[in-house]
Amino acid sequence: MDKIHLYDKILSPVVTEKSTNLSELNKITFKVPDGANKTNLKKNIEKIFKVNVTKINIINRQNRTKVTRGKKVKVSGYKKAIITLKKGQSIDLTTGI
Repeated sequence: MDKIHLYDKILSPVVTEKSTNLSELNKITFKVPDGANKTNLKKNIEKIFKVNVTKINIINRQNRTKVTRGKKVKVSGYKKAIITLKKGQSIDLTTGI
Protein backbone atom coordinates (compact mmCIF):
# COMPACT_ATOMS: atom_id res chain seq x y z
CA MET A 1 0.00 0.00 0.00
CA ASP A 2 1.13 3.52 -0.71
CA LYS A 3 1.33 6.09 2.05
CA ILE A 4 -1.51 7.99 0.36
CA HIS A 5 -3.87 5.06 0.82
CA LEU A 6 -2.85 4.67 4.46
CA TYR A 7 -3.73 8.29 5.21
CA ASP A 8 -7.14 7.98 3.51
CA LYS A 9 -8.50 6.12 6.55
CA ILE A 10 -7.79 9.03 8.93
CA LEU A 11 -9.57 12.32 8.24
CA SER A 12 -8.48 14.37 11.26
CA PRO A 13 -7.76 14.10 14.96
CA VAL A 14 -10.57 15.06 17.32
CA VAL A 15 -9.29 17.58 19.86
CA THR A 16 -11.86 18.19 22.59
CA GLU A 17 -11.72 18.29 26.34
CA LYS A 18 -12.88 14.70 26.57
CA SER A 19 -10.37 13.41 24.00
CA THR A 20 -7.58 15.31 25.77
CA ASN A 21 -8.49 13.60 29.04
CA LEU A 22 -8.52 10.22 27.26
CA SER A 23 -4.98 10.81 26.01
CA GLU A 24 -3.77 10.28 29.59
CA LEU A 25 -5.13 6.73 29.28
CA ASN A 26 -3.20 6.05 26.02
CA LYS A 27 -6.33 6.70 23.90
CA ILE A 28 -6.34 8.81 20.75
CA THR A 29 -9.49 9.95 18.90
CA PHE A 30 -9.68 10.36 15.10
CA LYS A 31 -12.43 11.24 12.62
CA VAL A 32 -12.63 8.43 10.07
CA PRO A 33 -14.59 7.92 6.81
CA ASP A 34 -17.93 6.13 6.82
CA GLY A 35 -16.48 3.00 5.21
CA ALA A 36 -13.74 2.51 7.83
CA ASN A 37 -13.64 -0.66 9.90
CA LYS A 38 -11.57 -1.82 12.87
CA THR A 39 -9.21 -4.19 11.08
CA ASN A 40 -8.21 -1.69 8.39
CA LEU A 41 -7.82 1.10 10.94
CA LYS A 42 -5.58 -1.04 13.13
CA LYS A 43 -3.27 -1.95 10.26
CA ASN A 44 -3.06 1.62 8.98
CA ILE A 45 -2.43 3.25 12.37
CA GLU A 46 0.28 0.72 13.20
CA LYS A 47 2.01 1.34 9.85
CA ILE A 48 1.73 5.14 9.89
CA PHE A 49 2.66 5.90 13.50
CA LYS A 50 4.66 2.73 14.30
CA VAL A 51 2.76 1.98 17.52
CA ASN A 52 0.92 -1.10 18.84
CA VAL A 53 -2.88 -0.81 18.89
CA THR A 54 -4.62 -2.89 21.56
CA LYS A 55 -8.26 -1.85 21.06
CA ILE A 56 -10.45 0.24 18.73
CA ASN A 57 -13.92 1.60 19.48
CA ILE A 58 -15.91 3.11 16.59
CA ILE A 59 -18.74 5.56 17.25
CA ASN A 60 -21.26 6.85 14.70
CA ARG A 61 -22.34 10.43 15.42
CA GLN A 62 -25.82 10.93 13.93
CA ASN A 63 -27.04 13.91 11.91
CA ARG A 64 -28.92 16.42 14.01
CA THR A 65 -30.63 19.77 13.73
CA LYS A 66 -30.01 22.71 15.98
CA VAL A 67 -31.59 26.13 16.24
CA THR A 68 -29.30 29.09 15.58
CA ARG A 69 -30.77 32.61 15.68
CA GLY A 70 -34.24 31.21 15.24
CA LYS A 71 -33.36 29.11 12.18
CA LYS A 72 -33.03 25.37 12.00
CA VAL A 73 -29.58 24.30 10.85
CA LYS A 74 -28.58 20.76 9.91
CA VAL A 75 -25.36 19.54 11.53
CA SER A 76 -23.87 16.61 9.68
CA GLY A 77 -22.83 13.47 11.53
CA TYR A 78 -19.52 11.67 11.32
CA LYS A 79 -17.76 8.50 12.39
CA LYS A 80 -14.99 8.60 14.97
CA ALA A 81 -12.59 5.99 16.28
CA ILE A 82 -11.12 5.87 19.77
CA ILE A 83 -7.83 3.99 19.53
CA THR A 84 -6.19 2.48 22.61
CA LEU A 85 -2.42 2.14 22.40
CA LYS A 86 -0.09 -0.20 24.23
CA LYS A 87 1.03 1.12 27.62
CA GLY A 88 3.92 3.57 27.34
CA GLN A 89 3.27 4.49 23.68
CA SER A 90 1.80 7.72 22.37
CA ILE A 91 1.08 9.63 19.17
CA ASP A 92 2.10 13.27 18.90
CA LEU A 93 -0.83 15.03 17.23
CA THR A 94 0.97 18.38 16.97
CA THR A 95 3.24 17.14 14.15
CA GLY A 96 0.34 16.91 11.68
CA ILE A 97 -0.78 14.10 9.45
